[in-house]
Amino acid sequence: MFGGGQGVLLSSCETERGGKVVWRVFQDSVMLIAVNGGQGGGGGSSRGEELSLQRLLENVWSSMVLVLGQDELASVRNVERLKRDLRSCFSLIDQLLEEKQEGIMGNLTHCADCLVPPNPTLLQEAVENFTQAADSEFGCLMVHGRIAVATEKWWRLAPQEVVLLSALMRSLSASGSASCDYPVFLPHGSPTVAHRLLRFQLLPGADVCVLCGPTPSLLRAETTLVGRFWLPLADTLRDCLAVGERCLPGSVSLRPDVLALLLINRETRRSVSCVRASSDSSVPSRARCWELLKLFYIFSTTRYFSQEETLCVSPEEKPQRSSCEDFAPGFSHQPLQCYLVTEECKCYTLQTPQHQLFLLTPLSVPTFALRTVATHTLSAITAATGF
Repeated sequence: MFGGGQGVLLSSCETERGGKVVWRVFQDSVMLIAVNGGQGGGGGSSRGEELSLQRLLENVWSSMVLVLGQDELASVRNVERLKRDLRSCFSLIDQLLEEKQEGIMGNLTHCADCLVPPNPTLLQEAVENFTQAADSEFGCLMVHGRIAVATEKWWRLAPQEVVLLSALMRSLSASGSASCDYPVFLPHGSPTVAHRLLRFQLLPGADVCVLCGPTPSLLRAETTLVGRFWLPLADTLRDCLAVGERCLPGSVSLRPDVLALLLINRETRRSVSCVRASSDSSVPSRARCWELLKLFYIFSTTRYFSQEETLCVSPEEKPQRSSCEDFAPGFSHQPLQCYLVTEECKCYTLQTPQHQLFLLTPLSVPTFALRTVATHTLSAITAATGF
């Protein structure tokens, strides 16, 4: 606050023991402060930790806007009332902080976490017809907390909005309700005017939702539309659920030397990720693989590969918030691949104009073979799914 009064932009600081404190003021009204204990949550670098915390601040603010609307936050008339209203955001914010569901990385990547169904055409037609019948153009089907299919207009939402709506859907699904009618504000597209989010559980683990206006009522949609469009597809939904957290259909054959992967489509801002189950005690556990995959993503994007930024950052802040260091001063080229050998596994990143692939392999894979493993994996997924 002192620096701000003197015209100085100070956005973070570090403690003597390696902790990090990052803050930001939104709409000249709300200051959010994020603190971590310096436990290596940013890929072992100060810049990586700052990236994680900055993403957290942005997501928490957008979650508050999503639930309450920007007007309530930008012009606070009653602080005590705002404190009470903010309780409705807590479950969503807790989800951002705790990251309970393994493999959900959209909070960090700002790419939609997706699952590729074995029969996407049938599901795509169903979600489009269901959405149209609900007087809307915005609808999606979520399976195991990830987007299986969605309408074209849903994908046109800002990437961060898609990520936060997915997080809200997971929160509502965890509440155990079979259906709900929830008012939401779109942080980028409609921060001051609310839309209705209608959500229906089709099967345990499979939910469909639409963003709509005053019609239809929740009762009408639940009693006349859900059964009409989704009951005939019960077996197709079960096949989709059977894909599980692998997120890829059986038509995709992954090499046995792939422990974990994160594939990002840079054009559509969608991602799929999975960890292979292994009984080999010499490789990291499933939970550790998810953690290493996230740390390697941060390591790569804060050192070598630029991120397609989706944060709401003012022009004067952008130089301070750049997440990618100069790869090598004096070199004009952009890196396309990088690798990292650790005590637990080997990591490899492959970047093409359309994709970014982050890969973990066992230590037994020769380092010179990592590029071949990555290119084969990328080809296998894209050829089978068109992702």
